[in-house]
This record gives sequence, structure tokens and C-alpha cells, in this order.
Amino acid sequence: MADPSILVNDAEKYRGFTEEAHPELFDIRAMLPQPEVLKPGQLPEEKVRQYFTDGYLVIEDFFRDDELQPVRDCINGIVDDLAQKLYKAGKIKNLYEEYGFTERLTKIENEFPGSNIICSKLGAVPEALKELWSNERMLNLVEQLIGPDIAGNPAWNLRTKVPRNIVTTVPWHQDVSYLDNDTYKVFIPTAWIPFVDANEENGCLEVADKGHQSGRVATHQCCWGDTFYTILEEDEMEKTLDVDLKRDARPLPVKSGGLVLFNNMIPHRSLPNVSEGIRWSVDLRWQKADAPAGLWGLKNGVVMRSSKDPNFKIDWTEFDAVNRHIVQTEFVKGDKADLEEEEFDTTIQGPWMKKWDIVHMNKHVDRFLKEEQKAAENAANKA
Repeated sequence: MADPSILVNDAEKYRGFTEEAHPELFDIRAMLPQPEVLKPGQLPEEKVRQYFTDGYLVIEDFFRDDELQPVRDCINGIVDDLAQKLYKAGKIKNLYEEYGFTERLTKIENEFPGSNIICSKLGAVPEALKELWSNERMLNLVEQLIGPDIAGNPAWNLRTKVPRNIVTTVPWHQDVSYLDNDTYKVFIPTAWIPFVDANEENGCLEVADKGHQSGRVATHQCCWGDTFYTILEEDEMEKTLDVDLKRDARPLPVKSGGLVLFNNMIPHRSLPNVSEGIRWSVDLRWQKADAPAGLWGLKNGVVMRSSKDPNFKIDWTEFDAVNRHIVQTEFVKGDKADLEEEEFDTTIQGPWMKKWDIVHMNKHVDRFLKEEQKAAENAANKA
């Protein structure tokens, strides 16, 4: 476990804003020489150029439905497991088994608020998601962006976007706002993959076109509404990133089977889900195999492809052994997490809360501050 006194005693080291700018790491200058013969899944050079220029790219019809259905089945299993645990613990009175993929979690959430958060706090990566994450065509595409030595970044997320729920509406931010400062010089491509058609009604992504080109990390705040999300204000985007949302905001509807490809510097958000169904999605990230993972040393990436071994087989053992949400909690607490207590906990904390000024209190922040205070007292007692 990481030393909690790092957060308590060396706070300035973890402040998120920096005057540095590294545009060459994220714009068209970062584009690798493109292959003359494309592998399955790879894009024409003009599309790759568009991705580096704009900071994002919508790719339609990338996955076959038979590649996505195992993930939907897996999600159904995750929701059922949660329902069974809540029911046995007396926290819900109905299993809602008659409801389907886009309805059941909403019913559970209505009876036990915060169920969507518990559902997303997964430890080991489910097998169906491993298959999607390491899909050969997907890795071929990532190879075009960062080269042949590829690792999966541990900051992956299952998005449980139930309707009309603030916790599932993500404000403007840059992904680097959640990672440690070592990743300010690391290019991390992200694939946002929906399992239902995503549109403005059910809460598709929206990006700030070319908002990555300054290569800067803007000043964020914590935490938005009743959530654990960082906040990037519009005036800060304009001042630091040269973003004018009237000009640059781009909603990105994409049908199931497609994906949105973006990078870790471009400002983006998730629109509210005002439909009647759940918008399920996952965001998966990759990095160069020798690059830092950005999680304060709490968890390493998982190597997925090696230029030295064309027959490389992924070993998930170490990656699966570390539950990111548990170690983040322990890092804040400065002590081991009570797993029984965590099972039904509907809050999320993490080191990113130390990076930014806290401007809004809620249950996530409240627990963070209490745990940080305990960690400070424990560190003082040991000194």
C-alpha cells in the first residue's frame, strides 16, 4: 500500500495545475509514420490525422454485435449479483428479475440509491470485457497511435448511466485531472464504447473540438454536484485551453457497434440521460507499455502487446489482484479498507480529490475529508 503521508505531508507535489505545456505530445506532431498495408481494424491515414488534429474521432461499425453481446450478458450478470446481495441484506424488497438490460438497474437504484455506483466499482476485469479490451482489431488500431508495445491503463470504467441521475452525468473535464502528474507527458488513447445506441437524449459524449492542442492541463475543482467528479469551468477552458464552447462543443452520437476515440487531454463531458432506458458503456484506455499508469503507484497497467514477442499472451494475474477502487480508498484512509463495509458503500474517493480545490461538499467529499484527517492524525502519531 502506498504511504498515505504522501498526500498529507507533500500536498504541493500533488497539486494538479502546471504552467507546463506539451502540445507536441498530443497533436499532429505525435502522429507516427503510418503503415502502407493496414491490418484489420486500422484506419486510413487521413482518419488518424483527423484524430490527432481534432483530439477525437467517431468510428462507426467497428465491433460486430456478437463481440458486444457477451459484454451485455456480463453486465446482466453484474446487475443480478448486485440485486441478490442487496435483497439478501434486506436493502431491497424486490429482485426486479422481470426487467431487462436497459431497465433493471434503474428499478434497483430507485429502491437503493447509489446502486449504480456499487455496480461500477468492479475489481477484476470480467472476461467479456477482457476480450473486448484486447480485441485484435482494437489493438491494431491502438498500435497506429502509440506503437507496437501496448499496455492497458488501469483507469477503465463501466458506465451505469441510469436515467435522470446526477451521478451518471459527468461534467466537463480532462481525463488527466484524475491521474497523477506523471501522465501529463503521456499520451493515453481512450475508446468509449456504448452497448446501446448513444444519442443526445440518453446522454452521449460531448467534446470540445481541438481543446487538447495547447497541451495544457487546466485548473479543475472538486467535486461536482453530488458526485466525485472533477469540474472544469467554462471560463477556465477559455482562458487556459483556448476553448469557446459556443464554437467548439461537439455532441458525439454513436450507434452500438461504434466507438468514440479520444485522448487524455481533450475536454469532454457526458450529457444527461433524459430517456427512459439505461445507457450502458465502457471506457477503455491504453498506453505505451513502458509509460507510467498514472495511479500514484497503486496499480500498474497490463501489457497487451509486445514488439519483441509476436505470440505474446496477456497475463492478467497481477492486474486482477489489485482492486483499483479498494486501493484508492486505502490510499486516502492510510489504512486497510473494511471490505464488508465497502460492499454496500455508495461513495467513491481517490487521490484526485487532493489535487484540486474542494468547492462543493457532498457525501463523497465528506468521507474523503474525514479519512484524510484520520490519515493525518495517524501520520502525526507515528512521527
